[in-house]
Amino acid sequence: MTGQGDPPASRTGVMAISASVLIFAAASALAAPPAADRSTPSGLPVPRYVTLKFNDVNARAGPGDDHRLLWVYHARGLPVQVVAENLEWRRICDPEGGLAWVHKRTTDGRRAVIRMQPGAVTLYAHPKADARVAAYLNSRALAGLVKCNDKGWCKVQADGVSGWAAPGQVWGTDERPQCG
Repeated sequence: MTGQGDPPASRTGVMAISASVLIFAAASALAAPPAADRSTPSGLPVPRYVTLKFNDVNARAGPGDDHRLLWVYHARGLPVQVVAENLEWRRICDPEGGLAWVHKRTTDGRRAVIRMQPGAVTLYAHPKADARVAAYLNSRALAGLVKCNDKGWCKVQADGVSGWAAPGQVWGTDERPQCG
């Protein structure tokens, strides 16, 4: 994955979504955070979260089809963080910490989250730990991000069910850069 002579790899750990994973719900897009001080080609802030639009997305070593193919993502709806961009390409950080360039047409502005820790996370009916349990989000499961409150609780939706995840329980909400 890192050597110049390595063949393209397939990001299947997080990217292969199994039957035990909740289906990505077409959730409402969240409003973009306030504009950054520096302008970007898209006019949107960097970093920001987007999702992968297709089941197969080529991840490249640089911004262009002439750059080496690093791997192929196989997960429509996977949340990724845009950490840099040019006019046509976005450098993204994935939930496993991989950095790669993808074409802008392969991303979608809808927000989603993924449960990266082992075990399911409890989703509550209200944003507090003593609220009624609404559902569980399995490990490696995707869910649409509806909104987050100022205390870090995030309302997510999958398979027609929504609930609040406690702070730090899903990947795709921390606005700080996720890859070093």
